Amino acid sequence: MHEGLVNVTVISEFLLMGFPGDQVLQRFYASVFFLVYLAALMGNLLIVTLTSIDQQLQAPMYFFLKNLSLIDICYISTTVPKCIMNTLTNSHSISFVGCASQVFLVIFLAGTEYALLLVMSYDRYAAICHPLHYEAIMNRGACVQMVTVAWLSGCVYGSLHVAGTFSVRFCGPNTVNQFFCDVPSLLILSCAGDQILEYAIIIASCCFDFGCFIFMAVSYIHIFSTVLRIPSDKDRFKSFSTCLPHLIVVTIFLISRAVTYLGTKYKSIPSLNLFISVLYSLLPPSLNPLIYSLRNKNMKAALYKILPFKHMESMLSKSGICALYSQRILSTDSDECLELRILPNSIYCVFQPVPVYDEV
Repeated sequence: MHEGLVNVTVISEFLLMGFPGDQVLQRFYASVFFLVYLAALMGNLLIVTLTSIDQQLQAPMYFFLKNLSLIDICYISTTVPKCIMNTLTNSHSISFVGCASQVFLVIFLAGTEYALLLVMSYDRYAAICHPLHYEAIMNRGACVQMVTVAWLSGCVYGSLHVAGTFSVRFCGPNTVNQFFCDVPSLLILSCAGDQILEYAIIIASCCFDFGCFIFMAVSYIHIFSTVLRIPSDKDRFKSFSTCLPHLIVVTIFLISRAVTYLGTKYKSIPSLNLFISVLYSLLPPSLNPLIYSLRNKNMKAALYKILPFKHMESMLSKSGICALYSQRILSTDSDECLELRILPNSIYCVFQPVPVYDEV
């Protein structure tokens, strides 16, 4: 009894060992993490900005996409900045409360993202299988309620896992062979027999997640059967292309989570442990903006509107520039440029035609 109390008292902080190697190699890892984090942050912030200010991106799909980007921003910000700071300062400690908060946020955001992906699959089902009733099914109030339920379910999911993980006694050393606090690494440090509650929560979570996956799979079976009945090849491809980004994101998310928990028995291999962690902590937030922005014409059109090149076009139109070939600029001040036509190697202005009068 005394030993158990001592163990609980001594574990007031954990040591996140991070990546192996000398200082130079660890700084290289930190640089790579920083670049990936910056790219994910910029990509997701761009999607949030576009879906907030552009009036063409106010459909339910973009409302869900904005929430997905917000989740990814919070998710990657929970683990990566702390890892980079620890590497650069050569300090590996994280407080007990900080570790518990990190576990809660990671599982809370992961659960919310999974619930949101489930909602997005239902949105695609309603859009393709019931197009005439889509606006009634996916009205503004219904969308807000679905997103609210997704966030609340993630919060409950995270709370249960934190309660199950930190209700155990930690008998082992406080060294975590990981760059952030995750449930499998912490359970290794717990006393034998104390992990029963968390294992029960994990099993119940897997059963619930599998039920949600079945619902998602049935939705896509109906979607594919509807798409295959479309007579036009062009319309069939267009309908399928609206589902492809979501399918890719769901696949990446589920594979990364499955590898995380199914690979628990290999946790004794540090390199595989870190690779799995990088897979599910960096990959989805980094790839989601790329997948959705590159395959969506409306997103690309909205992005073009806010690019500096668009403002340059407006300035050129007002200044009366007639043509621009590489570095040569021909200009006129007598006429007003009404329309700017952009070609790969040149920019042309269309001017108001000068009226011609017959001589008296």
